[in-house]
Amino acid sequence: MLTKSSTELVRQQNSALVLASLRRHGPLAHTDISHHTGLASATVSAITTELEKAAVLERREQQVSAARGRPRVIFGQRRAAGYVVAVRISSDIVQYSLADYGGTLLDRFEEVRNHTDVSTGPFAAAFVAALDKLVHRSAIDRSQVLVVSISSKGLVDPASARLVWSPVFGSEQVDFAALLKPDWRAKILLSNETLLVAHAMALRMEKAGVENLQAVAALSLGHSIGLGIARFDRSGELLVTAPNFGHMLNSSDGKLCRCGAQGCIEASAGFYGILRTAFEVPPDTIPAKFVPLAEMDKIALRARQGHRMSEYAFRQAGLALGQGLSRMVSLYENMPIAITGPGTRYFDLIHRGLEEGLAQSQQVRLFGAPPISVVPEEATLVLEGHLDRALAEMDHDIIAAKTSSD
Repeated sequence: MLTKSSTELVRQQNSALVLASLRRHGPLAHTDISHHTGLASATVSAITTELEKAAVLERREQQVSAARGRPRVIFGQRRAAGYVVAVRISSDIVQYSLADYGGTLLDRFEEVRNHTDVSTGPFAAAFVAALDKLVHRSAIDRSQVLVVSISSKGLVDPASARLVWSPVFGSEQVDFAALLKPDWRAKILLSNETLLVAHAMALRMEKAGVENLQAVAALSLGHSIGLGIARFDRSGELLVTAPNFGHMLNSSDGKLCRCGAQGCIEASAGFYGILRTAFEVPPDTIPAKFVPLAEMDKIALRARQGHRMSEYAFRQAGLALGQGLSRMVSLYENMPIAITGPGTRYFDLIHRGLEEGLAQSQQVRLFGAPPISVVPEEATLVLEGHLDRALAEMDHDIIAAKTSSD
């Protein structure tokens, strides 16, 4: 019995290696799969045959470049093997996306949120209705959706798929597993949004061939402040975390944060913090729940025209961010930092303060500042993170189901 269990475990691990290789490199021939996984050609052949019979993989023909000889046989995911729904919850919109098992985006739409309404009841009803709308538009049955992946800024409990605290709903929690359990068989995944951004940035940089890539940080600027850290372990596996960076205590200046504490990074660097400083509003004033980009653009224009308090507001935001990042590099050492989110449009006003804050770290003074890049397309990164993590989860569940049925 022990030998049988060990054999099954090895089969599962090898099958997971094959599917992961196809996720990372796209459709591949047997020899290429063997090269990327380190598995013997006979093992790869047996696995692809099993997965093809299980309707997980499909054969495709690839014409050789010289247009001579027989077409090359390659293997790729069977797109109709299952579907994933990705939901991004932000301050002003909720975005719903549907993709197939091959990672192809099939449909997407957005619904505007009433950002003044922080109650979860109306949101929950609209959320369930939107999922039904998404599958109906693509003529897909609910049972074909194997994963529903949800993201939000704030604190999440991934184990129970429960949103614990968020800038959207405050302390009013949302239990997504309970919300969908009666009608949906799909596995429910809940992630911090910036964790997904860091995950996607790490994969992008790895694909681009960045040398000596060990870790990547993603810093999201906007109504909220988020941080994700992605690190590669010795085996090349990606480990991603999202520390509660925006609500890390940063100063004793009494600036009131949306979380109820005083002196958080977000209280200075979030949009509401910048607005409050620019207009010289008392720091203990209750933060605005939502600041339109048009309003932020006006403050930025005044800052670029030399208005003293507007300039000061952005510089203080950068200082708070830099001081927070200086603690991160002191803990984890230097790593590339990608700045994302709607706040990137004001990076020219923030970067001086950010550099000043970073320079307060001994790590930075001795070894130099980490490389910083601005990557504005945060929504695209979130979707990439959703799909990679959700599809990997689907791979794992499909392998487990196939093994149990053998």
